[in-house]
Amino acid sequence: MTLQIHQFACLTDNYGYLVHDPASGETVCIDTPDAAEYLAQAKAKGWRITQIWNTHWHADHAGGNAAIKAATGCTIVAPAGDAAKIDAVDRPVDQGDTVALGAYEAQVLNVGGHTLGHVAYVLPNAGAAFVGDSLFALGCGRMFEGTAAQFWASLQRLKALPATTQIYCAHEYTAANASFAVHADPDNVALADYARDIRLLRAKGLPTVPFPLARELACNPFLRADDAAVQARWGSDAVATFAALREAKNSF
Repeated sequence: MTLQIHQFACLTDNYGYLVHDPASGETVCIDTPDAAEYLAQAKAKGWRITQIWNTHWHADHAGGNAAIKAATGCTIVAPAGDAAKIDAVDRPVDQGDTVALGAYEAQVLNVGGHTLGHVAYVLPNAGAAFVGDSLFALGCGRMFEGTAAQFWASLQRLKALPATTQIYCAHEYTAANASFAVHADPDNVALADYARDIRLLRAKGLPTVPFPLARELACNPFLRADDAAVQARWGSDAVATFAALREAKNSF
């Protein structure tokens, strides 16, 4: 039996995720933006929450930890670099660690930059990566705590995943990201096609998440900071180009 991923909207623009392993009966919350909604969604599915995997410390990612743990007795896994700011952590993790949901093993990637300790959880056997706010469709998170060099190194770890990986990010920011991406990389034909598809999805009220890494590699300007065409517009090398793009997006 394969993993079941249940995606639902919560708060203003967050996506919540419950990942369920039918064989073991285990269910993990990916982040906890809204405890009541997560508990209601799990109840509706008939799933028992056994774990929480936090990607970073921000309240719209870890704010529901205590309430969900009180209701379920679940185990909380969280990034070591952010653990001091997160409620009720049972196991801090970092680059190279693994966590398990039944027989499925998830690899932990350090993707710091948005926050210093931000991590992603990659399930190779399910072809899925839960990346929090490190990477969005056609965007990336704001650089609140890290440096451009750190964030670019983090994105390279994500770029190295199989191109078929489905990326599950935490927010529906894609329409706004697409507007900036087209501004940043106006000659990219694949990006123009992607932006059109996004407009059609959002016009129908449909999510743009998850999305395949392959399309981001071709279209996301933040992942293409090492591309000559993007550098010609934005910077002299990958780190400088990424920094310039991130600063420009902040005020776009």
